[in-house]
Parts: sequence; structure tokens; C-alpha cells
Amino acid sequence: MRKQLTDLRRRMVQEKIDAYLIPSDDFHGSEYVGDHFKCRGYVSGFTGSAGTLLVTADWAGLWTDGRYFLQAAQQLDGSGITLCKMGEKNVPTEEAYLKETLRPGQCLGFDGRTVTAKRFHALETALDGLDITFRTDVDLAGDGWPNRPPLSAAPAWALDEAYCGRSRAEKLAQIRRLLSERKADVLLLSSLDDIAWLLNLRGGDVACCPVVLSFLALTASDTQLFVNPSVLPEALKNALAADGITLAPYDGIYAYAAALPAHSTVWLDEEKTSCALWRAAAHCPIVSAANPTLLPKAIKNAAEIANERTAHLRDGAALTQWIFWLKATVGRSLVTERSAAEKLEALRARQPHYLEPSFDPIVAYGSHGAIVHYSATEESDIPLEPQGFLLSDTGGHYLEGTTDVTRTIALGPVSADMKRHYTLVLRSHLHLLHAQFLYGCRGSALDMIARQPLWQEGLDYNHGTGHGVGYLLSVHEGPNSFRFRSAGQDAVLESGMILSDEPGLYLEGRYGIRLENLLVCEERFENEYGRFLGFSPLTMVPFERSAIDVALLSPQERQWLNQYHAAVYAALAPLLEEADRFALAEATAEI
Repeated sequence: MRKQLTDLRRRMVQEKIDAYLIPSDDFHGSEYVGDHFKCRGYVSGFTGSAGTLLVTADWAGLWTDGRYFLQAAQQLDGSGITLCKMGEKNVPTEEAYLKETLRPGQCLGFDGRTVTAKRFHALETALDGLDITFRTDVDLAGDGWPNRPPLSAAPAWALDEAYCGRSRAEKLAQIRRLLSERKADVLLLSSLDDIAWLLNLRGGDVACCPVVLSFLALTASDTQLFVNPSVLPEALKNALAADGITLAPYDGIYAYAAALPAHSTVWLDEEKTSCALWRAAAHCPIVSAANPTLLPKAIKNAAEIANERTAHLRDGAALTQWIFWLKATVGRSLVTERSAAEKLEALRARQPHYLEPSFDPIVAYGSHGAIVHYSATEESDIPLEPQGFLLSDTGGHYLEGTTDVTRTIALGPVSADMKRHYTLVLRSHLHLLHAQFLYGCRGSALDMIARQPLWQEGLDYNHGTGHGVGYLLSVHEGPNSFRFRSAGQDAVLESGMILSDEPGLYLEGRYGIRLENLLVCEERFENEYGRFLGFSPLTMVPFERSAIDVALLSPQERQWLNQYHAAVYAALAPLLEEADRFALAEATAEI
């Protein structure tokens, strides 16, 4: 039993709270959060990015998704916390469990700043009629965390228009038009990447996501940025003021919302807005809809796409150098998962305009590759051997954009089964890359195209085939994705959207395979049937020829692979030294 869990229960008794909920969120509905907000990890010991902890007087459970089942099982062992595998048979949702467990008159508590309005409404609906009291003003986990990391106050900086392609004044005008079309008076923005995109602002308040802790309120005539002013250099303050943006204290957003005139119509996104902020504005009519910044942010402009191609060339050169270094070094010198990741980071850091990783690296050898979001620790780190598969899922932020690339590398001999599985995943990847579709199609439909080669063999993977990617922002960006299980929740695919293509296959205790490129959605042609779109690869890194069973590829698939490898060689050869150019020629030779 974890001491942190016992301490939390003691505070629950003191506050007369019968069940306490700790999500993964910060105050902004972010996917990745700063250290200050990692209360769920502090109490539970589970370090994955997604999960919810629910604690009662005599039971505790942690809900997480399929990406983290293996990791959570390991980290929760002996903690006194039950792993609840989301989506599995006979596993209730948090709401269903609470409905079954809580008795009339009992109290459910949570920090209302870290529970989204959408989740709060789901809890209200589930517990309706049970006479349950909500306490949303208590941060029991955070208040009981000794030496809790403070709120980040990293310096903010402006992203030059040469990189982002549009001025903040132009973006503000666009969002004000959308505000007017919805007949809303005030937009309350909580999501950090939306604020960063809108104001061409970047920072360092969240590891691997260059954003600034802030809120924003926008009206037809006024823009207020709620932020710690000490993070803004004077030149940036002046530039913001020149665009009509006034500054207010970071935590002043709640009082601002509470003071809005009751006739003001407020637009907010309940998936990204906290329960606390929603309740502060609840006296006003509310337009509950996705942030108006969501789609404009997802559709990259010509400058952003051109810059992204530059970033991916540099990133591809670094990753390709690393692959060749691995093959030359493993078996001759000691290389572990962590030291391999450090080497890759060093190679990326040599590239012009490189800033930081776009997420924590996944460098997983052997059976670790079957843990979808494995992260090597000092305890789990193992040496690499000149045999089997190494799965590497990494990415970087450059001034020119964001990368995310996965390769499964054969460090030596691989079995016939491994080749067969690798080839099936490669076929899945290629089928999505070369999909051509009518405008109006959503990613959930294309996901089934990607999965066909695996489904035909009775195989599958427990994650989406792809996600949208931000421009020097979050590596996971909506509203676009490839997830057939989320049909109806994704957006129509638009030219300019950037998405990942990353099918996989995971054999617990044996190995994992995942192959990922980033793709940009492009117009193809228009005829009497409508507008046809397709994809172009941004990522330029060779696949593992030695792991391909050529007999399993159709002539069309061989042509697709050879075309891609020819493009990789043409793009990367000028960036590599002679020895690596020779290795690249072998790695991209026709099959």
C-alpha cells in the first residue's frame, strides 16, 4: 500500500469526502502536463500520460487505455490500486462505478480546475437522482504533496511570421469573424496550444510542448491574455500591446468569467475548459462547441508545410545516421535503450534550429517493444544485442515544425515470423499512405484501409492508426485522426492537415513492431465525381529491408516501397557523409 494513498484517505476523512477523483489534466485540458500537475502520478505511482485515479475509503482504482495496460500493471503492483482496463469486458467506467458504489448523501470531491466541464457533466448525469454532493474546490492530492514542483515560469517568445506564415493580427481577425458568426460575445480559451497558435507565442512550460501557461478572453474589441507577466520579455509585451492584447494575472480568468454580464453569450469548449471555469461563467448563455481555433490550426498554410519539409529532412538525416550507428555499434560496444536514446538526441541537437524532443522517446528492445508507450527507466533499461527488433518512436521540435517518426530496426538476425509480421505492418502503412479518397471522407473510414492487411491475417493493434500533428506545438493535435473506433468524433480531412500513419503489431513478451511517417493531406484532382485528395510523406527515413519478406508484397506494394526509398535517398544523400551515403544506398536499394 502506497503511503500517498493512505495520506489521501486521511485527508478525505477530514474533509468529509467519500470518493475523490484525480485525473491526468492540468488547468487547460492538456494531454501532456507540467510537473506541478502530476498529482495522479504522485499518489498512484503510475507515470503514463493518460489515466484517472478514483479513491474511496476502502478501494482505489486507476483507469487507463490499451496503450498503458502493461506499464500500469507493472507500476501499480503492490500499490493497493486496482488497474481498470478501459474498454475491456466487465470493466465499468468511472461514472458507472461511482453510480454503483456511492450512497445517497455521500460526497464526491475533485479539484474543479483539473476536471473538464465535459467530464463534470458526465458525472452529474451519471449520479443524477442519487443526492450526491460535489466538492470541486479541494486539491487534496496537491495540498498533501511535499515539495510539489511549482508552476512553471519559463520564458515566452514570439514565433516569427517566416515560420508560422500568418500574423497574430490576421489570426485574431479570423477568430473574431467566427465568434460573430456564432453570435457569441466572449470566447474563453483555456487550451495552451490554441492560445500559442493564435498569438504566435511559444514557451517552455510543458516538457516537449513549447507552450505558455495562460488563458485568453476574446471579444469583438478586446483581447486579454491571463499569464504570469514575468515570463514575457519587454519586446514581446510591446508586440502584444501593439496588436491590442492586454495582460492580466494568470489566475484572474475565474474572476473575469464570474464578472461577465449575464447577457453575454460565452463560447467555450467543454472538452478543454475546466469545471471551475465553466461554473464561473455558468450565469451566462453558453455556446458549447469546439474552439474556433481548432480547425484553422490543423490546416497548415503553405509556409508551414514548406518549413515542415525542411524540418523532416533534418530530422530524417539525424535518425538515419543513428540507425547506421546502431548497426555498427551494437555487439561491439555496450549500448542500452537509454544510451541509444541519448545518442539520437545528440544527433538531433546538431541539426539547425532544433529545440527539444516532441515527446519522451520510446526506445524499446525485444519484449519491451510490445509495451506501446514504453519509457526506459534506470530500473528497466537493458543492453541492446545484435539480434531481434528495436522499436524507436521519437520526434523533435524545430523552428520549422514538429516531427514524429517510428522505425522498427533489425539489430541482427530475425525469425521468419518477425519478417512476416514486419511486412504486414509495412503493407498497412503503405496502403494508408497511398489511399486516394473523395473530399468529405473522415480518418475513421481510412483507418480500415490501413488495417486490412493485418485484419486479413486475424491480427490488430490496440491504438489508432494516426493522429494530427501541430506545428511546433502538440505532437498530438485534433480534430483529425485515423481511428475507426472513434467514428463521428473526427473531422473531415482537409488539404494541409498533417497526420501520422503508424500501424503496429505487439506480441506480449516477444516483440513489438510499429512503422510511422507523418503525411500531409493534399489535393489530387477534381472531376465530375468531386474533389479527390491523397497524402504525401513528410518523413524521410528508410524502412528495414532485412526484415521484409518480399514474397508477401504485391507488385504494387513493391513499387510503392521502391518509390519511397528512391525519394528518401534523393532527399537525404546530400545531407550525409560518404560512409552514411553508402549505407543509405544499400538501405534504399530496390527490392
